[in-house]
Amino acid sequence: MIYTTEEILSEHDYQSPNRMAGYLLHGGLDGEGNYISPRTKIRWQAVNEWTEILNSRGHELLDSSVEILAHENFPTMDQAKLLLNKNEGQFLWNSLTITGIIEARGRVLAEVTAPDFQEIIVEDISDTCIAHMNKGLFIAHGFDEGGNPDSDQGAHDQMWFAARDLLFGEDAYPIPEVPDSIGRPEQGREMPDLPAEHEGILQLLMQVLMIEIRAESFFSYCMNLTKSEDVFMDKREDALLACEMISRIRQDEAIHVAYLNLLVSELRTYTFKTLDGKEKKGSEIIDPLWKKMIQWHGEEVHRESVAVRTEEFAELFKRMNDEILLQEFNELSSNKELYSIHQL
Repeated sequence: MIYTTEEILSEHDYQSPNRMAGYLLHGGLDGEGNYISPRTKIRWQAVNEWTEILNSRGHELLDSSVEILAHENFPTMDQAKLLLNKNEGQFLWNSLTITGIIEARGRVLAEVTAPDFQEIIVEDISDTCIAHMNKGLFIAHGFDEGGNPDSDQGAHDQMWFAARDLLFGEDAYPIPEVPDSIGRPEQGREMPDLPAEHEGILQLLMQVLMIEIRAESFFSYCMNLTKSEDVFMDKREDALLACEMISRIRQDEAIHVAYLNLLVSELRTYTFKTLDGKEKKGSEIIDPLWKKMIQWHGEEVHRESVAVRTEEFAELFKRMNDEILLQEFNELSSNKELYSIHQL
């Protein structure tokens, strides 16, 4: 179960390129036109094998489903449809644009080098996902998000732009302000039993995993919206192409959730050598921070985001000066306290 960097990064033999909306993108199509994700010829096989090893040792994966998130997207599906059918699509154009810009930043993962975890783990980890962080897993992830600098193929950043362009056009609205970070703010040392460099990687793994889980919720939201027959009625073909593009991103991201979840799950099961010369179960070190990550990504940041978007929608309805539309928008809310605009 030990792989080389070249194996982890290896590609399938594609029959045709992944091209849409004027963009040449990573991955490719098989002979029947089915999309194949980039750098997955061996990567999925390896992750599945390491997962089987974890299970054979009597351990299970952490729950990395969207069920650990506390809330749905805002605006809700019905609220979004209402606005889109009033030709008010800037909220979605902004979201797709911001997502693409943030995805491009993910390219930095290809530059990450993890410290040697075998130095602080008692048991042998040579045939685990942990041992392969620096053997292509981070490089593949970074290239998936922001592109391989040695290739002319776009990655997830351009794939989101392709979906946006199909729905609205490239220059439909001004480029919105993009958050500096979408991760939980640094809180100082939270794993004082470990060396700082090892804690830093553990923090990164959990942060990125939670961001990927939040992304899965957004994939579902966008795909359900674009394939709905009661929106984008004048451009159904383009909307379905946008849906297909988002489904390809979603397919690519599945391996990210899988390997990140496996990494954290593996690390929980091992015995760590602590800085004071003692030993401690990985779960005792990792679980408290994982709970904090779920709370922040699933609850706290969502409420902050809703507060910002509520102000944007309040300005929109004020400009439109349409009390009836505002009332209808609020009636479609699944959470009147959280997802309603209370004044013009």
